[in-house]
Amino acid sequence: MSNEHEHHHDHECGCRHDHAHEHDEGCSCGCEEEEHIHVERPIIIAPSILSADFANLGADVRRVEEAGADYLHIDVMDGTFVPNLTIGSCVVESLRKVSNLVFDVHLMVEHPETYIDSFARAGADNITFHVEATRHPHRLIQQIKAAGCRAGVALNPGTSIYTLEELIDDLNMVLLMTVNPGFGGQKFIENMVGKIHALYHTVMENELNVDIAVDGGINAETSESVRSAGANVLVAGSAVYGAPDLAAAIRALRG
Repeated sequence: MSNEHEHHHDHECGCRHDHAHEHDEGCSCGCEEEEHIHVERPIIIAPSILSADFANLGADVRRVEEAGADYLHIDVMDGTFVPNLTIGSCVVESLRKVSNLVFDVHLMVEHPETYIDSFARAGADNITFHVEATRHPHRLIQQIKAAGCRAGVALNPGTSIYTLEELIDDLNMVLLMTVNPGFGGQKFIENMVGKIHALYHTVMENELNVDIAVDGGINAETSESVRSAGANVLVAGSAVYGAPDLAAAIRALRG
């Protein structure tokens, strides 16, 4: 798919810092101290239009773009996979005319394979589906890429990262839900930090070029813990759109 809009987002960084694992004194396991490379990746901020003013959606999209956002996170809900109903591809097509942001479409829907082509034609750049919503996730990843988009998989809080074992090599992004999907403004689930950390090490140890996104309860406070755990794409709704100064809010999330 060829979009007419241009993007200027750098997803790779050459900065590297060495960190060594610390072992407890008296460790008797016979292991040697192992040095790991920590790759610092640019932090990508993706305001969610779920918290925007739908009566002035185009203007609100332009506001976050001017304030320094990198992505526009577009929540698509069908009222079945999650208990809410939002927007379709026609809205994305209209917004594409007023924004050069990366359109990050998050499908919270049953039968996501039926939505891919319409959202790709409408101007999506990234399309993420829930692994819980399809029987054939690998085929769906191929379908997304064939449509010219970057492919992502989302995991609900109760879904293990081990469901990605046969998929992650083909992914561009993994989205970890840090709330249960369906509504904005929920409280961040603290024990998801360990899940982010585990996924980060999987990505780094296998030298994968896979973004780690987080969605739900992300604000200036929680952003620090998810960034430290290895997330590099931060989806935030009310923390951006509910702030008096959008640019300051985005800077705070970026850290």
